[in-house]
Amino acid sequence: MSKIGLFFGTFNPIHIGHLIIANHMVENSDLDEIWMLVTPHNPFKKKSSLLENHHRLELVYLATEGYEKLQPSDIEFKLPQPNYTVHTLAHISDVYKNHEFCLIMGEDNLKSFHKWKNYEVILENHEIYVYPRIADGKTASRFNNHKKIHKIEAPIIEISSTLIRKSIQSGKNIKPLVTKEVWNYIDEMNFYRK
Repeated sequence: MSKIGLFFGTFNPIHIGHLIIANHMVENSDLDEIWMLVTPHNPFKKKSSLLENHHRLELVYLATEGYEKLQPSDIEFKLPQPNYTVHTLAHISDVYKNHEFCLIMGEDNLKSFHKWKNYEVILENHEIYVYPRIADGKTASRFNNHKKIHKIEAPIIEISSTLIRKSIQSGKNIKPLVTKEVWNYIDEMNFYRK
């Protein structure tokens, strides 16, 4: 049985920070692969800066091409919206019965994890792999030393997709922050410029 880490994100756009974290997590844990789950656009929210689903998925494909342990996934595109992680985990575990699925999240998300829909069900059925973030405050004590939560020492990456979008809009060079293939696609499609 393969152990798969699920890394959820809008990836708008995917950048080297995402790749550094995902690659580090898969190389320094017992995970066999990490699936990069592109979160679909919520139809109830108007967000003009969010690229269409297929474009963000294409960027994830381009970014992960050279990493055999990192796989793009559009599984959430087919699920009813708005979607909750607990539903995605139930669905994906049902479809891929020969895999064990774990959640990957930043320390900042772990702090609010107790507010997630049915978080107890998630913890009952899935392990969580946490990477460090620079954040204020401590992780809720209820999650300290929890047998299903694994904190992985990883580089702290402070690159945001928001910064990349704003920088492109104001004509700055962001090439070092994304892979060459991702930059070529963004540039060719004229994304984030207006």
